[in-house]
Amino acid sequence: MICVVISVFPFYWIVVMATNTSQDIYSYPPKLWFGGNLLTNIQHLFDKMDFFGSLLNTVTVAVCTTLLVLFFDSLAAFAFAKYEFPGKKFLFGLLLAMYILPTQLAIIPQYEIMVQLGWLGTLKALIVPAAANAFGIFWMRQYTSTGVPDELLDAARIEGAGFFRQYWHVVLPCVRPALAFLGIYTFIAAWNDYVLPLVMLVDPSRLTLQVALAQLYAGHSTDYSMVMAGVLLAVIPLVLVFTFFARGFIADATKGALR
Repeated sequence: MICVVISVFPFYWIVVMATNTSQDIYSYPPKLWFGGNLLTNIQHLFDKMDFFGSLLNTVTVAVCTTLLVLFFDSLAAFAFAKYEFPGKKFLFGLLLAMYILPTQLAIIPQYEIMVQLGWLGTLKALIVPAAANAFGIFWMRQYTSTGVPDELLDAARIEGAGFFRQYWHVVLPCVRPALAFLGIYTFIAAWNDYVLPLVMLVDPSRLTLQVALAQLYAGHSTDYSMVMAGVLLAVIPLVLVFTFFARGFIADATKGALR
């Protein structure tokens, strides 16, 4: 019970700050109950920034990145887990080496590549480089190795199914729980990413929510109740996505493949 309270309290505190005024936030002792200033704070937020434009940019990046990662990572994982090919161990070792390297090391080379491609300032600069990642391939490979019975693949080959047909009709139904986790993880990471959009999106009309909300900071004169109203609106889609994808965790691993 204590762990639940500790986990939920930050979300509760966001709502409290978003519904009160900045004066209430600075008051001592702190106000721990909801106020009636939410709509006013939201209106101030909409006056200060193009919230819906930034929201659309963020949704576009998060959804496209998640779909691409789910496809490419599961496809690569299937090949690593169930097929033998020259250089497999070397490539998988290289993949693990990339996984342990800090992602910040790739920002400068990635920036230079985006400049050369003419993608700097566009959402493609965030989506395309994130279309596959080492963690996702490693996670899906580990799950596919044990979660997809070899007998199902052998039966599919006997029926004449090729690589992509096996992947679509056998592998994907078996790895739905792993895909659900990877989808949640990728969507939240893309939604909350701050550093890369800050570097790549030089056009003010293309900012994502995290960067746009950060630009509302104005030192001691920051209207924190307005900022927290924006944070509250930015958190709601994450809760909805988690609720939707969490159903995949309890799915039967082989039900779809045997159907």
